Amino acid sequence: MDTEIFREILLNEGASVVGFGSVTEALDSDREMGHLARAVSIGLCANLREDNLKELRRLQTRAVKMLKEAGYRILSIPPDSDRVNGKFVSRLYPRLTHKIAATCAGIGWIGRNGLLVSSHFGPRLSLATVLTDAPLVVDAPIRESLCGECTLCRDHCPSDAITGRDWSRSDPFPVLIQADLCRSHKGKTKRTDGKPNCGLCITICPFGRNGKTAEPVANPRAKERKVHHGS
Repeated sequence: MDTEIFREILLNEGASVVGFGSVTEALDSDREMGHLARAVSIGLCANLREDNLKELRRLQTRAVKMLKEAGYRILSIPPDSDRVNGKFVSRLYPRLTHKIAATCAGIGWIGRNGLLVSSHFGPRLSLATVLTDAPLVVDAPIRESLCGECTLCRDHCPSDAITGRDWSRSDPFPVLIQADLCRSHKGKTKRTDGKPNCGLCITICPFGRNGKTAEPVANPRAKERKVHHGS
């Protein structure tokens, strides 16, 4: 399977960014998963539209079909995976979230807001992951936070839920967000279509704002589909 052709097909079918990463380090010596050493990380930036999950599932199904037709094994981790439902996929989350897979694939880093941050799309990507044994050529992983000195999300968080800590691959699960404070604030704010209306940590992030790439560039090898985000 040609890695770049695989990537281009997914980009042409609507993905905003596609990365390939080695997840051997993240999965460590997992006997059940160790043979699926590559992750296909698919990101979709569509201004948080309601059909994001539907589109991600479509793209993920396309990736799975191509891998299976080429004779490779896969494990599909859907974008709406339930982390606590007891199923096999949910048991991966203590080690391999969509965000961790995306850092392995060079798409971005985990910001102080607890979200996957891309240099081009900021924290505005929805993610899906496919694990595979296909010998895909991997992109350079991102191992450290690239938030730099920026603390806008922490300083302006209305619930004071953001701790300000930095993520790194050597400390992949720091306490970035005090979830109880975030949930409490969302429960008190005005709701839109039945969903909590906050998201300030997304809108205030300088990365990806108005479709502009902020410095430093996270991964010069990652190929991204140009998306107009409006003004």
